[in-house]
Amino acid sequence: MFAERRLRAALTALALSGLALTTLQGTARAADAPAAPAPRAGDSPVASIEDTTARAFARTLAEPAWREQVAAATLADEDVDLLALTAKSRTASVKAFRSTLTGAETDVARAKGLGKDVPSLLRVSLTGPSVNAAGLARTTPLVASAPDEDAEVVVAYDSAGRAHELDATKAPDQPVYVVGVDGQTALTAGLKVIDRELAARGLSRPDATTTPSASAADSASAPAADSGFWTTRITSIGVADVKEPFFKGDAEMFGLVTGFGTDGKVRVDTVTMPYVDDANTTYYPGQILVNWSNYKYNLADAVLMEDDGDTNYSSLAKALAAVLLTITDQGAYIPLVDAIVDAMPTSWWTDDPDYVDSFYTLARETTGTRVGASANARMTVERYYVSAL
Repeated sequence: MFAERRLRAALTALALSGLALTTLQGTARAADAPAAPAPRAGDSPVASIEDTTARAFARTLAEPAWREQVAAATLADEDVDLLALTAKSRTASVKAFRSTLTGAETDVARAKGLGKDVPSLLRVSLTGPSVNAAGLARTTPLVASAPDEDAEVVVAYDSAGRAHELDATKAPDQPVYVVGVDGQTALTAGLKVIDRELAARGLSRPDATTTPSASAADSASAPAADSGFWTTRITSIGVADVKEPFFKGDAEMFGLVTGFGTDGKVRVDTVTMPYVDDANTTYYPGQILVNWSNYKYNLADAVLMEDDGDTNYSSLAKALAAVLLTITDQGAYIPLVDAIVDAMPTSWWTDDPDYVDSFYTLARETTGTRVGASANARMTVERYYVSAL
């Protein structure tokens, strides 16, 4: 899923509840602004890469045969891998764009701290009025990227590379292609980076799902001769505010579960929550949140966060480690939520990993509905025993 669906929601939901092309309203601005607007102070690296890619992609649409390929692909699939799509074209302009795109993929991965060997991240999707393949191929849609969180307009480009502003008050009356990063793919890769970085610093180790073991206390209520383990499982969860602006579409939610590991050191386990897309919606994942065989004490905390697109996961892991490594086991449970929140640089609270909510003192025996400390998230949990095979 093109998890940043950013302008799809920009051009369909509210933004596109309504975005109208000023050029189609008789107030064309392309003549007044033939070049791309200068980056604003505060524009994120990822947003800048998306914008540059959108403009370069728009220029390729002057080629009719290529337009047909793009039209067919975007009508067949909600979100299309741009790198894979360009590999199918023999057009010279598309081959040149593919070279630019390859560099953009490298830049996005670097900006998000994902390192090498990351799946391609840049996607294109179609928004606007319904059209068939033949009709779409006969047009030359504008190409836009998702705006920054505080943007008042959306900039889109025509096949000559000229910039047009999309008005956020009226629905568009022509198709628009949207270029952006696949947020869920980036998040999956990013959490692996966090796990790796924290493990290297002794803050995360392989969990007991691969090497199950049960404590004596667990065994007392566990099936006989079983070496499984107890967990806390989420049966339902809902968030009032997913910290994702409406024009960016679905959220990319993840959790950080913290406590003291069996070795007495702070432990952080990442939990991806790809199903939490929208605010004020209840989801029923049946997902394991805490594996109690990983923890020394019968209490743990959970922090929910949302990646707004510009997260550098390597930097996030290092910031977490810098703070959590200073905390030592005092022989009793210590809440770690505040330490995690304090580890976030101020700049990360705008268009970066947003704090959604936190849950203190989850115990193995905790069941029922809990409301987060910020009253933004609500989840229902149950005890769940994982038996060994």
